[in-house]
Amino acid sequence: MSVKFRIPVFLFFAFLPLIGISQVNLGQTDRWMKGALAAMERNDYPTANSIFRNLIDSGLPLPDEMPYYFSETLFELGQYDNSSNFLNKYLELTGFNGENYQGAKELQEKLKTPIAAIQSCQLCDRRGYRYETCFTCDGSKQIEQACDYCKSKGVVGCSRCSASGMIKKVNVFNIVEFFECERCAGKGRLTCPECNGSGTQVSDCKTCSGAGKITSDALCDHKPHEHDAVSDK
Repeated sequence: MSVKFRIPVFLFFAFLPLIGISQVNLGQTDRWMKGALAAMERNDYPTANSIFRNLIDSGLPLPDEMPYYFSETLFELGQYDNSSNFLNKYLELTGFNGENYQGAKELQEKLKTPIAAIQSCQLCDRRGYRYETCFTCDGSKQIEQACDYCKSKGVVGCSRCSASGMIKKVNVFNIVEFFECERCAGKGRLTCPECNGSGTQVSDCKTCSGAGKITSDALCDHKPHEHDAVSDK
C-alpha cells in the first residue's frame, strides 16, 4: 500500500512568494547573461562590461561561466589585472569541469605578456592605471603648511614651569621659594621643536602620501609622456 504525503494548504501558499521571487531572479540573471553575450558577439565590450557589472551589483547568484566571459570582456577592454583576477576565480571555482576551461587556459596564456608589462612599468600601478602628477604638491612630494604643534605661533609653552617662567620649590623649612625656570630662562615659552620657530612645517603630502603622484583612471600604454612627467625631487 502506497503512502501519500499531503502538503498543508497554508504551507503551499506560504512558499508561493519565495518560488515567484526565485523565478524572477533567475529570469533576470538569464536576461543579463544573454544581453552580455550578445554584446560580446558584436564586439561591443563596453556594453558587455556594463551588463556584467550590473549583474554583480545586483547580488543575484552568478552563473558558473559568468567569470570567464567577464574576464574575456575585461581583456578586450585592456583591464588585464582585473581580467586575470576573474579568470583565476573562474578556474578556482570550476577547475577542469568548466565549459570554457580550454578557452580559460588560452586566455591565461594571452594575459602573461600584458601582466608582465604592467609589473615592470614604473608609470602605472599594479592594476595598469597610469600615474599622474599629484595636484596638491605638484609632484614635489612635500608641502609647506601651518605647524599643527604650535598653531603657527613658532613658540610653545614650557612644560616644566607650566609656561609661567618660574619653578616653585619647598625647602627643608617648608617655605615656598620661586626660582627662574632654567629650561626656558624665565620666559615661559620655548621655540617650537617641530617648526623651529618658523610657524610652518614641511611634511609629506597627504594626498599622495609623499609619492608625488596619484593613480588616474587612464589605462597605461607604458610609454613616457612629456606632459605627465613626475619630479624625482
